[in-house]
Amino acid sequence: MDYVYKFPVVKGVQAGREYYIAMVPLKMIEKLFPSDNEYVAPEFRAQRRLNISRIPVISRYILENRESYVFSALAASIDGDFKFIESEQMNNTGILEVSMDAKFLINDGQHRQAAILEALKEDESLKDETISIVFYNDLGLKRSQQIFTDLNKHAVKTSNSISELYDSRDELANLTRSVVNEVKFLDKYTDKEKDNLGKYSSKLFTLNNFYNANQKIVHSAKPSEKDHQFVLNFWSLVAKYMPQWNDLERNEITKVILRQDYIATQNVVLQALGRVGGYLYLHSEINLEEKLSKLDQVDWLRSAPCWKERIINESGKIITNQNAIILASNIIKQYLQINLSDDEIKKENKFLEKKSI
Repeated sequence: MDYVYKFPVVKGVQAGREYYIAMVPLKMIEKLFPSDNEYVAPEFRAQRRLNISRIPVISRYILENRESYVFSALAASIDGDFKFIESEQMNNTGILEVSMDAKFLINDGQHRQAAILEALKEDESLKDETISIVFYNDLGLKRSQQIFTDLNKHAVKTSNSISELYDSRDELANLTRSVVNEVKFLDKYTDKEKDNLGKYSSKLFTLNNFYNANQKIVHSAKPSEKDHQFVLNFWSLVAKYMPQWNDLERNEITKVILRQDYIATQNVVLQALGRVGGYLYLHSEINLEEKLSKLDQVDWLRSAPCWKERIINESGKIITNQNAIILASNIIKQYLQINLSDDEIKKENKFLEKKSI
């Protein structure tokens, strides 16, 4: 090897094969992994095609979180000559010399790599920061494809609820967590990890239910303290005047019966309440408690005629789409004596016309 890259590395062994972990300055990423826009059929590639739309999202994440961003390691195969020169002072550490004629093929992390290059264009101070790269010996396309598959096959997307539980940068998530914790009933019956609850779950709601509903109330990703107080007051009053929630607290109804016979804990209703909350938020002249006290007049029975085909289909299952949310909020608004908007009236008329056919 006439000319070489030299990486301080730690050597490891997996499945009897050596691999090496290096800390590489971000300014080296472009040299190691030059862009190649030539189309290659999937069967001749070592991984999926680059999704261009993801790059600005990840790049923005770096730039907007310069003091706290974190990236996991890239994985790459070395197609060419290299040798590991072990340190005399410590086993399995040393220098990995890689021929400059060698090619580096990314097995995992191509979107992170592309986003780093974009971020470097806007913030050169990133150039001396590092990312870890796990280097493997390239054993051909079949092996590279297998590495990509093995690294990604068992990856599982985290639930929205747990993301909102842990994400302290998302101010609406912060507000939602705080409000759920402060409203005793919500805190008791909200699952903060799952997005879907089983039939016999001890919980009635998910954190994601309230996050989405709160989006409809405050219409802002960066809610103020005033927003926080409104949302807290809103859900406190909903909990105070929702009859079946109180029946449950008084042990006059079971969770099974509540889920089976009533719609008062369904996500579509929470989202509809979010729309109502959004209206009340914009009309601060309205007495919030006076309006929400009328929630106990709503017929929350699943079998009530007002919900049929609106959020309950012919087979008795809950409809969860946006149209159902609007139609449900229309009913709640009518009980609360709140005027419908022009768009809501159109939706209502269209629904009633279709139902009368």
